Amino acid sequence: MGDLNGFLERCEEVREAAESMSSPLIVNHYDADGIASGALIRRALALRGIQARNWTVKRLSQEEIALLKREKELIFADLGGGQLDLVETLDAKIVIIDHHQTRDSSMLQVNPHLFGYDGGSELSSSGCGYFVFRNPELVQLGVVGAVGDMQFPLHGLNRIMLEEGMKNGIVVASRDLAIFGRMSRPLLWFLQYCTEPFLPGLTGKKANCALFLEELGIPLKEGEEWRRYYQLSHDEKVRLVSGLVAYLYAKGADAQTVESLVGEVYSFPKEQIGTEFSDANEYATVLNACGRHGKPEVGLGVCLKEESALKQSSELLVLHRRQLREAVQFACEAVEDFGVFHFLDARNVIDDTIVGVVAGMLYGSAIKRTKPILAFALNEEKKVKVSGRATRRLVDDGLNLGTVMKKASEGIGAGGGHDIAAGAQLEKGVDEFLLRCGEIIQSQLASSA
Repeated sequence: MGDLNGFLERCEEVREAAESMSSPLIVNHYDADGIASGALIRRALALRGIQARNWTVKRLSQEEIALLKREKELIFADLGGGQLDLVETLDAKIVIIDHHQTRDSSMLQVNPHLFGYDGGSELSSSGCGYFVFRNPELVQLGVVGAVGDMQFPLHGLNRIMLEEGMKNGIVVASRDLAIFGRMSRPLLWFLQYCTEPFLPGLTGKKANCALFLEELGIPLKEGEEWRRYYQLSHDEKVRLVSGLVAYLYAKGADAQTVESLVGEVYSFPKEQIGTEFSDANEYATVLNACGRHGKPEVGLGVCLKEESALKQSSELLVLHRRQLREAVQFACEAVEDFGVFHFLDARNVIDDTIVGVVAGMLYGSAIKRTKPILAFALNEEKKVKVSGRATRRLVDDGLNLGTVMKKASEGIGAGGGHDIAAGAQLEKGVDEFLLRCGEIIQSQLASSA
């Protein structure tokens, strides 16, 4: 059990410090949680009459720190906690709102890890930002960030945030089919473009999907309009879920993959129904698409309700989902078993901005959940970017990928992150890194056996 009172007191300290700033620069990460938290903080400050700016970055290294030397007021969102050695070199008024593994510091930071909560599963950076400012309307971005960071079903501090949002009519939680696109996609695309979970024989196969729905007795159209999942009757939804369960078992899927079809989903009743922004998972995927395809400003614009950003975000979403499908198809064939972990070498094939997402998607379709997976890609500087993903069961058994990445990259790069998802960038020594990872993973899991 975490120290809730201590956490909330620190949130108040951070809020007061942020409110004392005149024109801060918000430095936020480029993924869904980073963009959501950056936008949430900017909106919260605007409500208080403070005009802030955003700078979205893929990482926080010495190069980025050098560019911040002239700034006098800084708010770090979804990063900073894991890079304290760098942040502490800055001469500025600084607050850090983060959820990655960190340590105590003279810097003013709010982070669930400092108060006995797991930042990898119980609170994201955007959720942290919500508790700092506590404006009711900002809970939407808090939920979006948590879902984007794969922290569902929401529990811990996330649950407190969710319940406040439900009480204020901002968010609705229900148990339903959890496939992406239940609000915005026509039924045919809903199945054809499904990648989580990957549906062998259906994903990417339009004709097969049409036949599957026809055999279930579910019409694709109502008059001239394409039907969407949320428009189905209760009986049709039951038939579809039952049909997918039977189909996946017939294709050899494991029980956990099949069970993942149904889960707690989160919708926003004040958004226009049938749009990506009425569902937390779809909203988060839009932000991921913007950030991971070099257009984080579009994602920020969406969160800030800028009309011009909506059309651009839809185009980026189409690109993002297509690249994910193609990448998963490659990864299913290319992933290897390296003994204590699975390995995917996607250098020159999968973009470094999505390789971590793809690695996580392989669980249940191409790899078993009994080992973590490490994936390689090349970044824009042609350096090796490593993404590690694990399961909650592995973490419970003692695995901490953040520690693995940090220790294995010492002297040959830099790494860190969460216990369940982490990353590194390597300057050299690829083989040495893999050997170190194997030894550290083996040691972590053996020590808890």
